[in-house]
Amino acid sequence: EVCEDVWFGARCIILPGCKRIGAHSIIGAGSVVTKDVPAFALMVGNPARRIGWVSRHGEKLKFDKEGFATCPSTGEKYQLINDLCKLV
Repeated sequence: EVCEDVWFGARCIILPGCKRIGAHSIIGAGSVVTKDVPAFALMVGNPARRIGWVSRHGEKLKFDKEGFATCPSTGEKYQLINDLCKLV
């Protein structure tokens, strides 16, 4: 299942082990996705691994010590909960 507003870089590969690609995630060019991708994840490499989180606008998020981030373009607030990114 590919959720809404996912961005795929050129020549990325999604292998059968991946059942879900979360909403608003970005898969980098040439990445090989072998497992599920959480919403808002920025994934790169072979195998793909999460190197950060992005907002719905595609901006990289910078979280503070309390686990909160603000999208620099829209002002939307995000929170890290149990290693997952949520829009609050």
